[in-house]
Amino acid sequence: MAKAVPSPLAAVAVLALLLLCRGAEARVLLTLDDFGGVGDGIANDTQALLDAWAAACSSTQEAVLAVPAGKVYQIWPVQLSGPCKKRLKLLISGAIVAPSSPDEWAGRDPMKWLYVYGVDGLSVSGGGTIDGMGQQWWASTCKRKKTQPCYSGPRPKAVHFEECREVSVQGVTLQNAQQFQLTFTRCSCVKASFLRVVAPADSPNTDGIHLNDTSHVRITDNLISTGDDCVSMVGNCSDVRVKDISCGPGHGISIGSLGKNRTTDMVEDVKVDTCLLTNTTNGVRIKSWQGGTGFARDLRFENIVMRNVSNPIIIDQYYCDQPTPCANQTQAVEVRRVEFAGIRGTSATPQAISIACSDAVPCRDLELANVNLTLEGGGAGRATALCYRASGKSAGTVVPPSCLARS
Repeated sequence: MAKAVPSPLAAVAVLALLLLCRGAEARVLLTLDDFGGVGDGIANDTQALLDAWAAACSSTQEAVLAVPAGKVYQIWPVQLSGPCKKRLKLLISGAIVAPSSPDEWAGRDPMKWLYVYGVDGLSVSGGGTIDGMGQQWWASTCKRKKTQPCYSGPRPKAVHFEECREVSVQGVTLQNAQQFQLTFTRCSCVKASFLRVVAPADSPNTDGIHLNDTSHVRITDNLISTGDDCVSMVGNCSDVRVKDISCGPGHGISIGSLGKNRTTDMVEDVKVDTCLLTNTTNGVRIKSWQGGTGFARDLRFENIVMRNVSNPIIIDQYYCDQPTPCANQTQAVEVRRVEFAGIRGTSATPQAISIACSDAVPCRDLELANVNLTLEGGGAGRATALCYRASGKSAGTVVPPSCLARS
């Protein structure tokens, strides 16, 4: 009988398996407990995390840094810095919690809790929980507390990556952030997927996933329920894909705010696709302050279902989130080449489409295609659309009827 000769594909598969096994053998596993972590939710385990991080980051082998299941590690404000010698995985199977009192930030940077700087090739996973314990922070803010004294200063971004590349965060719960839940600043090649991001509807400024000056981003398959934007992006962001998101409650999915304090912001090549928004105060939104410069262009929002959503489609070049009125300005962030396609559902407000653009820099090349938005609860009234200084085209059926001026 002739001897069987392995096919080229089989040889490649064997080689890939050998390489995979060899890679697995080269990894080192470290846990917080190896470095004195207690994990009872009471002890301060910050030093254990710092020591474990230092060992993992300096390892000549790829390291897995584990937060063991069934334990709760209380971590004070901390900076985890790179560069690391090899790729690193942070496996969070237990819980990491912040101190509950804002007083614990005395003498520390009030804008940081878990701050990761200059680390490339980091992945975070494990099914565990990161809890910002933000309740006391929210209670003291002027947005929540209407009598003096109230706090209007900075609050920590719970998990903040800055100057990182090839970062992946997946399969964990982020909850009750002091302010933003998950932030990427000046990062590239980012993945955030299969996340549960939650905070009460009245928790101020608890944006779910926030991008600032970040590019090549994939945000997919996430459940986000917060007190602010489910997803937001500011500064200079490009090549962003947001897909398969359940959002609500919250403030919807936002580009902006842009142009605050006359800054120049540039957001382009963003696609938001296949999302469900429920009971949010806005739907898909572009917001910019008067006086800014730059642009928001080449944006597409498609295949989105709204359920009882206020302001389902909104472009607002007169955004003003401050207690005193904003002065009129002649400059504005340009909004151009924006598509809203396949958007359907119910509006909690009579005005389902609101597009308010600048006199000096009108919105151009907008498109409404196959939009069907009706009033929540039905009744005799119909949803309406209002446009100001906005031009473009419509395609298919558009309900309420398009208000765009023809280009």
